[in-house]
Formats: sequence, C-alpha cells, structure tokens
Amino acid sequence: MTQVTAETVSLGEFTFECGETIPDLQIAYEAYGEFDGENAVLVCHALTGSQNVAELGDTESGQDGQAAAWWHEIVGPGKAIDTDDYYVVCANVPGSCYGSSGPASPAPEGRGAGDHGRWGPAFPAVTVGDWTRAQRRLLDVLGVDRLRAVVGGSVGGMNALEWVARYPEDVELVAPIASAPRLDTQCLGLDAVARRAIRSDANWNGGNYYDGQPPRDGLALARQLGHIMYLSKESMDRKFGREEADSDAEGHEFPADPARERFAYRDVESYLDYQAASFVRRFDANSYLYLTRAMDAYDLAEDRGSAAEALAEFDGEALVVSFTGDWHFTVEQAEHLTAAFREGGTAVRHRVVESDHGHDAFLVETEQVGPLLAEFLADGTASERRCVAGDSQGDRHDQSP
Repeated sequence: MTQVTAETVSLGEFTFECGETIPDLQIAYEAYGEFDGENAVLVCHALTGSQNVAELGDTESGQDGQAAAWWHEIVGPGKAIDTDDYYVVCANVPGSCYGSSGPASPAPEGRGAGDHGRWGPAFPAVTVGDWTRAQRRLLDVLGVDRLRAVVGGSVGGMNALEWVARYPEDVELVAPIASAPRLDTQCLGLDAVARRAIRSDANWNGGNYYDGQPPRDGLALARQLGHIMYLSKESMDRKFGREEADSDAEGHEFPADPARERFAYRDVESYLDYQAASFVRRFDANSYLYLTRAMDAYDLAEDRGSAAEALAEFDGEALVVSFTGDWHFTVEQAEHLTAAFREGGTAVRHRVVESDHGHDAFLVETEQVGPLLAEFLADGTASERRCVAGDSQGDRHDQSP
C-alpha cells in the first residue's frame, strides 16, 4: 500500500519577493510513496487547487469539490505518475487557503488587519517565485535535494517553469501542461473583472470580512467568470445548449430579477450557479485575489532577457502539452514555449491533444495526458523522435483509439 503523508510544516521566517517578511511560513503538503533518493516528483497545483492531488488514504485534508483528489486519475499506484515508483509531493502554495499561510491564516499579534486576528489584506503580496522558493525549502525539510520531475497544469505549469529557471540543476524533467510563460491580455482583463466583482460586494469591507459575512456573491461571480474561461464554446454547447434547467435545480442564491418568472432558467445558468455555490463554501475571497494577481504578474522572461534565456541553464528535458480547444493557454503559446526551450538547448517535445474541453482538458483528458506523462517520466524524450529546429507544430495526439 502506498504510504501517504499529509502534514503542515513550519519553514520559519520567510521574506517574500515584495520585500515583506512573516515570522513563520506554514506550508501544507501531501506526499505519496517512498523516497529512494532519485524518484521525487513535485506536482504543482492550479489556481484554486490544493495539495490533495491523489485519492489515497484518509489524509484529513478537508478539501471538497474540485480541490479534492483533483488528479486522482493521473496520480496513484499503477497510474501515470505511479506512487509505487515515485515519491510524489504536492504543496499548497503560500497565499492559498488549504493550510498554507495566507490571508485567512491567523496573524501574529500586531501584524494582521482589522480586529479578526487574521492576516487579511495585510498578508504580503505573493508571486509564483515565492511559491517556488517555498517549495524548495519544503523539499529541503523532506530531504529531497533533486527532483526527477516537476509537473504542473495551468498556473501550476508556470510554477514548474519557474523551477527550471530558478533551480535548473535541481530538476531532471519538467512538464508544463496547458500553460505558458505569461498570460495574454484577454485573460488579464477577465481576471481583472473577476477581482472587481469581489471588491464590489457589499460585504467586502476592504478584505476585513473575517468577523462578519464574507463577500460570497462577489466570489461567486468571479468563479463563474473563471468557469467560462475554462470551457470552450464547443464544450459548453455540447453540455448545455439552450436547454432549460430542472425546476428543482440548486445553485447560488443571487437576487432574482423582475423578469425571472417569465423567462427560462437555463442549464448553463444552473451549472454556473452550482459551481459558484460549491466554490464559495471552500475558498477564501482574499486568496482568490492574491493568487490571480500572482498568476497575472508572472512573466518567465522578466529580468531574464527572454524566455529562452530564462531556460538556458536548464540541462534536463521538457514535455510541453497543449489542447486544441484551450483558449486560456493556447497551442500557439505552447509552440512559443517549446521554441524557447529549443533555443536554450533543452531536449523538448510538444504534444498537442485534440480536445474541445477547453482549458479544463488538462483535468478531463486523463486518458490522453496519462500515457504522455508516464512515458516522459520513465524515459524523458529518449523514446521519441528528437525535435529539430523549425518543427514548431508539435505532435497531434488525438482522442480516437
């Protein structure tokens, strides 16, 4: 049986890239399998994901919804990231709300905002670089010097890229999935609207809502906007069309408009309301602001000249995976990332998965993603045809048998 550890550890004093210091950074993590000195795999979670990446044992992590065992079809005994072979670690990033230090965490006396005893908006601004530095310190505590691989989807892929830019000698293999070196302008704009929804909520109170009602409506709207970003036109049409929802459909209780009784409540509305209701029960609004800011601010090339220069010191191998229906992180962005790896001298493979699931494909298309990861973790790019300069389109890996 795979050994499972779920703990929160103290990393002591930590100075964030913004220059602010907290006296005790707490990091919640889960680890699966046993470390043999060479088999460690770090999995980096997406924006609102958690350390609970696999469905193994009673970890008492408290996650539910999409944060619970969010990649259970990929990570586990006999699965693509095989916990019988690899020591798999996933850590909740600073600024989140699943056990690691963040705005909702208790603050030392005199350091928090308001009278609620939490950090709230007084918590230091976090960056993807801070996440990576915290993970490095956690791995030091766990006795892991070098990683066989670092794997991440979405902003977790940015986290993985930061690993090989910041600690190039500590990683053998890197696999950014449905990711890119930076967000495009459209996604920046949508994230800005999502944050404004939270801050416009009557209960926002400047982020000091912990002794009263949290800004549930604002957070619900932000999450609904996020879900629209994660799906494609094709997947939304296939799932919902223009169908009316069941009369007993449950969701988030937004105020009703006067015309509500005269027009249809559609399946797509019901879905978004349901997702919003689930999300506001498990996530902190301040954390959503902090994490989206970190994602929006990330640029692999910043202060490094270019993406290729940022990756030039990495002497390992890379697998880039993109999805045809993903307009959040596009195939074209993945092609540019692949070119940057090549320019820096990294052996890299770009695999394009045919899917109309949108950005959620990295979570949904496990039957396609799993074999790609399993092969890459076992052999790197050795078992595949080496890409040559100018081959920018990557390999198509469709869903058909």
